[in-house]
Amino acid sequence: MNHLLANYMKRFFSHYMPVQKGLSVNTILTYRDAIKLLLCYAEDTLGRPVDRLTVEDVTENVVIDFLDHVEQKRKCSPSTRNVRLAAIRSLFAFIAREEPALMQQCQRIRAIPLKRTQHQTVDYLEEKEMQAILDAVDSNSRTGIRDRALLLLLYNTGARVSEIVELKLHGLRLDGAGQVHLLGKGKKHRSCPLWPETVTALQTYLEQRSPKEPGIEHLFLNANGAPITRFGIRYITNKYGVVARDQCPSIKTKTVNPHTIRHTTAMHLLRSGNDVNMVSYWLGHADINTTHTYLEIDMEMKRQMLEKAGAPAIKKKKLWHKPDILQWLNNLAKEQQLCAVN
Repeated sequence: MNHLLANYMKRFFSHYMPVQKGLSVNTILTYRDAIKLLLCYAEDTLGRPVDRLTVEDVTENVVIDFLDHVEQKRKCSPSTRNVRLAAIRSLFAFIAREEPALMQQCQRIRAIPLKRTQHQTVDYLEEKEMQAILDAVDSNSRTGIRDRALLLLLYNTGARVSEIVELKLHGLRLDGAGQVHLLGKGKKHRSCPLWPETVTALQTYLEQRSPKEPGIEHLFLNANGAPITRFGIRYITNKYGVVARDQCPSIKTKTVNPHTIRHTTAMHLLRSGNDVNMVSYWLGHADINTTHTYLEIDMEMKRQMLEKAGAPAIKKKKLWHKPDILQWLNNLAKEQQLCAVN
């Protein structure tokens, strides 16, 4: 008996992922894209329509060939290959729970290993570089007030771009000691205090904020009054990164985007002497090992550690000099003639 793949996919995406596991919309969309690519590949290679594909059709070899196709033909990185595999593993884990008779096949697919990837160091901005980006904002421009508030909030909180996109008006508290309430990955809530400068910038922005429709509660809006997107925020950060290069040429070697500013916040918090566990809580990391990455790349902190350790004492010995007679003998070989004949 064959089992249609479509029968399991609907429950996987409509109930299991959003309801039982409580995954975010972005995660579900990422998994959806991976499964769509797999189905299209299986249709092309097996010659069977997508709606007629069975679980038995998608074997371990089909999945491995698909992953090779993703990396070699579509020119995706090993990291992207691993993301696709994670989605496929999750789907077949669900199928194994729903249909025990398919467990053996599902286990073989779930046993496909992730590919080793290179460890990439994160990019971040030095204090003077971040200051140059903030100074690049022209408050008299059409969107300058919004852009300054956005950049300050990103730097102040180290928030993910998705957290800023979804931030609503009720998530702000600007009276007294200002703070912002963020909803992070895994639907985890956290609050971050705000600098007085950030509070002032946000208050100024709220005075001129003009939503397209009265019911829009998102804090940051685009130029048309609609909620800003993650691509809009990426455009803004990149734009001021380019402008700031004239004032601070070292920015030319770096990519300026929302995630770079998040890394920058983490680095500056650690440099200020904050405990790595507190920085982890501040950023909303699920695993503290993620925060340890910043310790690995901070050359300034490494220099300070090296200075505290001190270098070993090296005794300097007097250099040996060849006696003049040996030097004269060595030079004989360089002469064209050893003896001159008159």
